[in-house]
Amino acid sequence: MPPHKELILGGQRSGKSARAELLTAQWLAQSATHRAIFLATAQAHDEEMRQRITCHQQDRAQRLPGIQTVESTDITAQLLAHNRSDTAIVIDCLTLWLTHLHMPWQAAPATPAEAEARTQALLQAIASSQASLFIVSNEIGLGVIAPAPETRRFVDALGRLNQRVAAVCSHVTFMAAGLPLHLKNPPPNNP
Repeated sequence: MPPHKELILGGQRSGKSARAELLTAQWLAQSATHRAIFLATAQAHDEEMRQRITCHQQDRAQRLPGIQTVESTDITAQLLAHNRSDTAIVIDCLTLWLTHLHMPWQAAPATPAEAEARTQALLQAIASSQASLFIVSNEIGLGVIAPAPETRRFVDALGRLNQRVAAVCSHVTFMAAGLPLHLKNPPPNNP
């Protein structure tokens, strides 16, 4: 049976991370041999963000005491390092990963060729992963068209990334008001 790979989309405070954590808790409860990694892509560049990250870490440790948190923007390397069928990986989130790629803190942004190469490597790592994956990403393209060209380019890039990740995932769920709307599920097995 192939591993569960779910892209979880939604706006801010829609319940995306809560769904990923719930699915991970259910997965951990299935077997004493299961382990889980929480791959956090956020980086603290100011005091408010440092406090937010600390709060998330403390809350997550209470909700999922069996999960190991890894803070990294190199999702591909982490997927390859933890590519095991007894492992579940929460990636939270692709939006911040893409932000680091296009608008890194105190560094030059990736060139289009570099961004595409890193995206291709990520997609290959997701597709070939033996771990169960719960991938969180924002859906930011539901509002008005942004007035700034940089913002429009980022919204376009995230929309394309979400589509490409959805194509390699077995499940895609859209979250709104804490409620899941299942967009993609594999067909049931017919005997």
